[in-house]
Amino acid sequence: MNEEKQDYRQYENDFQTIEIYKTYLQMADKISDRRQSANSYFLTMNTVLVGLISYLSFGNTTQNSNPYYLLVSIAGMIICFYWYRLIRSYKDINTGKFKVVHEIEKILPLSPFDDEWDKLGRGEDKSKYLPFTVIEMRIPWIFFVLHLFVFLKILIEIVKTYVASGM
Repeated sequence: MNEEKQDYRQYENDFQTIEIYKTYLQMADKISDRRQSANSYFLTMNTVLVGLISYLSFGNTTQNSNPYYLLVSIAGMIICFYWYRLIRSYKDINTGKFKVVHEIEKILPLSPFDDEWDKLGRGEDKSKYLPFTVIEMRIPWIFFVLHLFVFLKILIEIVKTYVASGM
């Protein structure tokens, strides 16, 4: 932000400032809703992929060296990477939004979000507050490792089959 726009004090105790503040908080809440929807979508995608691999291999007593499993695993790893990047993007957006909220609160009679942030140790004391994002960002990597495991398992079986056939 440039310095002129960052000086919120010109609107001190103004009704317009309160309305802007309320609107801005609603926008921040909508970002959180979109973030949750994105998480649900990516979790569903990964569950479908894992279920697909399980269904295709169920009862198969022969080698699971189907090359299509490799493609499904690669797709799963790509989806996980994009899921992780999207979570990081939402985290950055929310961080920026709440910096602005804290700036606006400096000119308001009360600053509930800034007070809450103080009570939570400003995110630096894990015993008071563990950001949801910390946990949230681990989930795509758990699925990534699962897809990587399937990918490596199938790749090893394909190589073994290739070597055993004498090619």
